[in-house]
Amino acid sequence: MLSLFIPAARKRLPSEQAEGAGRHRPDNHAVRMLLLACGMASCVTPDAAAAQGSAPPPAAATPTAFELQLFYADRTWNWDDGAAYFAQDRRMRAWTSTPDAASVAEGTWHLSNDGEMCMNLVWRSTTYAPKPIRTCFSHRVRNGIVEQRKEPDGQWYSFRHASGDPADELKKIQAGDTRGADFEKIQKLVDSKS
Repeated sequence: MLSLFIPAARKRLPSEQAEGAGRHRPDNHAVRMLLLACGMASCVTPDAAAAQGSAPPPAAATPTAFELQLFYADRTWNWDDGAAYFAQDRRMRAWTSTPDAASVAEGTWHLSNDGEMCMNLVWRSTTYAPKPIRTCFSHRVRNGIVEQRKEPDGQWYSFRHASGDPADELKKIQAGDTRGADFEKIQKLVDSKS
């Protein structure tokens, strides 16, 4: 199984502390992202592994909750008709809007060490009463590509290529709460019709 584990920084020994006292140290988030990218980029295809004389890599590996957190925490996932914001404290809010209906949701999101991200949201709409909905996505790493699928029986699709393919679903995820004003606008519309 491919390990995407990112090690914690080790404590420096007293003899090492004086040596590098004036050196610049990169922030932990940047180092973790670089290590995650390198770990994913190091996956090779079975043909390349055979050419190197080593055994082919396993068919797929599962990212940990920590690794998935790097994709989702404090980020907005933009959809064709709305968006969802994944707060660092695991709270979540989302909205959708079409010419016929508008919906907002609030709730929580969870990660597991078996590669799953779940959203537990209570959706409210201009056309239906509030209802709780749980939606889960599984993730796996195969041949250097992070793949995602909607549970329980969705098709696997590319979430993130090691090379950063423009078609990656990850391109729809932006740092921060970039659509918060849209959420507020749709929430007011839903509340006025309730």
